[in-house]
Amino acid sequence: MIFKIFFIIVSLIISNANDLKASENRILFKINNEIITTIDISNEINYLKSINKEISQLENETIIEIAKNSIIKEKIKKIELLKNFDDLKIENDYMDRLIKNTFVKIGLKDIEEFYAHLKYHNTEIKKIKEKLSLEVLWNQMVYARYKDEIKIDKEKIILEVSQKKNKMYLLSEIVFNANTKKDLDQKLNSVLDTINKDGFESAALIHGISDSSKDNGKLGWVNEKSLSPKIYKELAKIKIGDYTDPIIIPGGFLILKINDFKEEKIKMNLDEEINKVINTKSNDQLKQFSNIYFNKIKKDIIINEL
Repeated sequence: MIFKIFFIIVSLIISNANDLKASENRILFKINNEIITTIDISNEINYLKSINKEISQLENETIIEIAKNSIIKEKIKKIELLKNFDDLKIENDYMDRLIKNTFVKIGLKDIEEFYAHLKYHNTEIKKIKEKLSLEVLWNQMVYARYKDEIKIDKEKIILEVSQKKNKMYLLSEIVFNANTKKDLDQKLNSVLDTINKDGFESAALIHGISDSSKDNGKLGWVNEKSLSPKIYKELAKIKIGDYTDPIIIPGGFLILKINDFKEEKIKMNLDEEINKVINTKSNDQLKQFSNIYFNKIKKDIIINEL
């Protein structure tokens, strides 16, 4: 009943977002001692729509749930970051590069076009900067905590990269977690229902817990040499357009979809390619450590519906 009321209230706010006034603002839930209001949800929806146009195609209740989960995840990360950083800001030059990457990724040509795009979606550049800073600092913190646990077999990578042909997969992912067998069955059924109803990308957006979920789970082109043997084995079982069974990874479960595949002769700088594979493998392990750490700290966070 609480959730039904929650969705009704926020749906009304969204439908009248352009006429939103302070008097209409309502407290929806608390994360520790920090309140989350209808305006917070509305602003988060505007932000999500500004970076992913496909969100607008989803039903209102689904959009609201995505925004709610996004805020919860961000607030939990912020609570932990404030224990480790005095200031949640990054250098201006680095921020400028991140902003450029952001607008290029959504198909915009320059910063002026990006500002116009944000204005159309009632989103401020300040919000974009805050979110980018938070993700950078979170990744830095995870790296500092787990860098000594990253395992890379450089000799094996050198041997594999030196082969004449290069296999590349265009992948999308859904990462989710479950604490019990019953919970796993329920979540997996929910994920599969969404895939069948709305497609893999929407399922990644709705159910995914990794950062890629904001981009519909898209990972881009991935070199087979950067894949673990377990994941490569699962991908070898399916064809383009299909997705794997859940794969157990540190911090949860992974479903991968092959969107495309190509095999090409290698014309490359060997050292450069080796470093790329090492970076990809390192980042994959850090993503898993990030999920593990987030799940760990989330247990100490109190979330109350009001």
